[in-house]
Amino acid sequence: MHSHPSRREWLTRSASAVVAASAAPALLAAEDKPAADPFVYCLNTSTIMGQKLSLVDEIDLAAKAGYGALEPWVRELEAHVKSGGTLKDVAKRLRDHGMVVPDVIDFFPWVVDDEAARKKGLEQAKRGMDLGQQIGAVRVAAPPVGATDQTDLNLLKAAERYRALLDVGDKIGVIPQVEVWGFSKSLSRLGECALVALESGHPKACVLADVYHLYKGGSGARGLKLLGPDAVHVLHMNDYPAAPPRDKITDAQRIYPGDGVAPLTEILRDLSRPGFRVALSLELFNRDYWTKDPMVVIRNGLEKMRAAVRAAGR
Repeated sequence: MHSHPSRREWLTRSASAVVAASAAPALLAAEDKPAADPFVYCLNTSTIMGQKLSLVDEIDLAAKAGYGALEPWVRELEAHVKSGGTLKDVAKRLRDHGMVVPDVIDFFPWVVDDEAARKKGLEQAKRGMDLGQQIGAVRVAAPPVGATDQTDLNLLKAAERYRALLDVGDKIGVIPQVEVWGFSKSLSRLGECALVALESGHPKACVLADVYHLYKGGSGARGLKLLGPDAVHVLHMNDYPAAPPRDKITDAQRIYPGDGVAPLTEILRDLSRPGFRVALSLELFNRDYWTKDPMVVIRNGLEKMRAAVRAAGR
């Protein structure tokens, strides 16, 4: 005869099964992660924008410095083609260096209230996503371009518009990420972007966060802990000084990770949980760095990102 489990035993077994089942995908996704370093190190080309390098030179430089990924701007892809180059060759160059493209940066008005402007924005988005897809990009940034001065943006309507943008991306094979812009009057906070992503109802909806913008918009750092692995794939890495204050600080005052007062340890611990595979993309607009040897700048940035990860115990 088989004895029936007690209610307590049944609940314990059921809870264990649920935990095991829910953990399995995360564990599988984490199998290819290096035990001591759960992040991909990426260079956003804005960091050396002032040096006026070609896209090819940026790729070679980043590879030589030790980066495993590149985050270029769509306008650079356009300039490369305009100068006679091909994106097929760019893709091959990236592959030859063993580099990936987690996303590309583009500015198109997808969330504005003006329907005609949105329609043009979606067409622009298509072109940018197509260019990105040709070099292997998986995603594209989708900041609130055109609505940065708007204070009454309806977030549920924004979610519908994001869904339309995601549907466009589905046809191309590139995923738009709702980007937090801290200086904007709309989608300036992580919670707003998360709401838009959630209410879009699309399985690939995700957000693009940035250390500086989380601070600038007043979100703080711990909100990332509430998001899962499918919601965050790229983090723009940087730091900021204690002064000027939040309402006065600008993009140009971003500094190397670890050189400022940002809570990088908390952020990195939250994004290195099982299942996450986040690209840490060094994105700086510091005019002082733009005057220096680009190799020195990006090597310093890479080492400082790695040092921040080590300091977080990851």
